[in-house]
Amino acid sequence: MDDAGTEIAGGSILVEQGAITWVGRGRPPQGHGAQVIEGTGLVAVPGFINAHHHLYQSLTRVRAQDQGLFGWLQDLYPVWAGVTAKWMRASARVGLAELALSGCGTTTDHHYVFPDGVTGVLESEVEVAREIGLRFHPCRGSMDLGQSEGGLPPDRIVEDLDEILRHTEAAVRRLHDPAPGSMLRVAVAPCSPFSATRRLMEESQALARRLGVRLHTHIAETLDEERYCRDTFGVRPVELLDGLGWLGPDVWLAHCVHLNGDDIGRIARTRTSVAWCPTSNLRLGSGIAPARELIDAGVPVGLAVDGSASNDTGHMLAEVRQAMLVARGRGGPNAMSARDAIRIATRGSARCLGRDDIGSLESGKRADIALFDVTGLGSVGAEADQVASLVFCPPPRVKHLLVEGQWVVRNARLVNADEERIAAEAHQLGRGIAEARTPGRAAHRRRVRRR
Repeated sequence: MDDAGTEIAGGSILVEQGAITWVGRGRPPQGHGAQVIEGTGLVAVPGFINAHHHLYQSLTRVRAQDQGLFGWLQDLYPVWAGVTAKWMRASARVGLAELALSGCGTTTDHHYVFPDGVTGVLESEVEVAREIGLRFHPCRGSMDLGQSEGGLPPDRIVEDLDEILRHTEAAVRRLHDPAPGSMLRVAVAPCSPFSATRRLMEESQALARRLGVRLHTHIAETLDEERYCRDTFGVRPVELLDGLGWLGPDVWLAHCVHLNGDDIGRIARTRTSVAWCPTSNLRLGSGIAPARELIDAGVPVGLAVDGSASNDTGHMLAEVRQAMLVARGRGGPNAMSARDAIRIATRGSARCLGRDDIGSLESGKRADIALFDVTGLGSVGAEADQVASLVFCPPPRVKHLLVEGQWVVRNARLVNADEERIAAEAHQLGRGIAEARTPGRAAHRRRVRRR
């Protein structure tokens, strides 16, 4: 995934002190005495980079199955009002474990639900990312526009604007590490035009730029949102952002499904990036983003699984495959190649997050490396192009994943966490959340247990 698209059959990678120091054919000249990871039968790619997520949603999958975005949110906001630090910790373990096992070395998370009186939510997911070993870019999200003021979320889960700004600045100062090779960076991220006031959007971009961190939000996801922006503000969603000072090289936007030519031009001219969420957009019936048109216009486009309640999985390689297929469904068989899709999920996502030290396997880059086995049943018949087999054939688990040169997945198992324990604890919490929202079903289950 370097600029030239180099591919090396029978190659090797030398890692020293968390960085790649040599890539080439055969054995590294200075690698004597190094620990050797046997790569025969494996394809090495840069660790995937997930450019948009909502980790807290991992405990609320398969909800509102036949709803579009607005109906889905209205069904789920009351459930999410119960988020706690314990919920966040369990849900983050599920989401981050899924990502790691699919070859993802870096992820962001857009968390914007902070129920009154609940503390430690953002800190919980930071602890889990450190525990599992992933490079992490959490976004301190926010909502201050409740239903009583014309917004979509219930009033009880929106925050006071001044409190938002105070807590956001504190989170950045406490957690953000701008150093090269950083494992933890924080962004500022009001949620959306229908849940954040103009003042919150304006003051958030001013705060982020004063602190030197990136900006993120949802935009142009559905036609309902477009109608809301026209009715409320008199402009299209991207025009609204432009007028609020919300376009620029320090901004990446999630979704961007409903864009016209002028929108694409604005995004391209301002060097704003876009996180493409193809599966989520299909699941909610939102549409298909013009990813090929954005890329051709020079827009940095990254890839994202989005929240687990609108996907309903966190498999990055499956998302790479979906991206290629969706692009072809929109633009024909030449719209996107397998290598294009991998590049979007590595180099493209790195640009979304403002990183120039990850996203490719080159000397000087951080050692985030995913190795996939192409000798199994799902790869049979794909010997002619084993790189493309990663995208065209069934998405496997990653065989090995290194982040900053450290083991995160080894032999398709998490190194720093127990997958079965994560699942068992999260299932227990998930059952409690489901029963709290479906009293009739819960009562039936209790009767069955008594028999």
